[in-house]
Order: sequence, then C-alpha cells, then structure tokens
Amino acid sequence: MALLVSALSTGAWAQAGAKDEKGKDKAKSSQPSQGQSAPAPVASPDYVIGPEDTLHISVWKEPDLTATLPVRPDGKVSMPLLNDVQAAGLKPMQLADSITEKLRKYIADPRVTVVVTAMNSQRIYVLGEVLHTGAMPLIPGMTVLQALASAGFTQFANTKGIYVLRVENGKQRKIPFNYKQVIKGEATEQNIILKPGDTIVVP
Repeated sequence: MALLVSALSTGAWAQAGAKDEKGKDKAKSSQPSQGQSAPAPVASPDYVIGPEDTLHISVWKEPDLTATLPVRPDGKVSMPLLNDVQAAGLKPMQLADSITEKLRKYIADPRVTVVVTAMNSQRIYVLGEVLHTGAMPLIPGMTVLQALASAGFTQFANTKGIYVLRVENGKQRKIPFNYKQVIKGEATEQNIILKPGDTIVVP
C-alpha cells in the first residue's frame, strides 16, 4: 500500500513538473519577438528629398521590399517590383503615398513608411582658417554660429572678418559675420539661418 501511494505521488509530481515546463515554454512563445526598430528620422516631415539622400523605405509585413536606399543623382531610388521610383522633389509622406499606389498592383493594402536617415543633398561649405574644411550636411535651422562650432578655428583665423557667400537670383551676395560680436550677444542679426549651397569663408 505504501509503495502504491509513493508511486502515485511520484507520478503527480512528474505531471506537475511537465505542466510547469510547458507553461514556461508557452509563455516564452507568446512573447512578441523583438525585431529591429525603424531608424530614427533626421529630417522633419516637411523636408524635401534630394539626390544623394539616404532613405529607409519600409513596407509592412514585406521584408523583401523593406530596405535602406540611396537616392541616385537622377533623383530616383531602385525598388524590387517597381524598379525606378522618383524620390527627389518629394516630401517623405508624398513618396510613401507614391510607392503605396504603385504597390497596389502587386500587394493588397500595402502600408509604406519613408524615413530620411541621411541628408546629403543639402550641404553648405566652410573654407579658410578652420579645422574642418569642405562640405558639411545642412541640418534644418542651422545657423552660421552652429556651422562654425562644428568646423572649428585655426589659430590664424580672423574671426572678425568672416563672411557668407550666398547665390540669390543668379548673383553672389556677401554677408558679413563678426564672430566676436555675435558670441557677446551683439549683432545677432548676422547669425543667419543657412541655406543649401551657402559658403562660409573664414579669412
């Protein structure tokens, strides 16, 4: 009789242990898988896409159509099924709508998201007595002071004689910028918001 009770007890414990393991496995399998999240946008929704920008185009539940793509010099991106798609001149939402319409021929209810991950089409240039000369990506709202903070000065820089060269209506305009005054809170109107193609010269 004692042996029978012991056997029954052992069987009960084994079944309880098996149920616990199954419960753990079920709990693990029920947890959502953590896939890679979409990259954070570097541009505002009103940003106009241009050549050499980098875009992350995501099509929901279609991993083969989701990719990070460069905008070619001709302003287009190459996508599976669609081949060449015009991207330059459009805002991210407009491009997403355009791709959505084109995909309707192949996919039922496509959901497309477009994120600008690198703004390479809009640049400014910094020349002269700076530590980092050449092209610099133009961040929306970037001012002369912010650009100079990234470029840095050499020990020979004439910070009172800095100027910005800007082309307007086909003519080049020279805009003065006195660094010493601006950092003192004076002549703040000289700290203009930069536009694509502006060139900052530090003599």
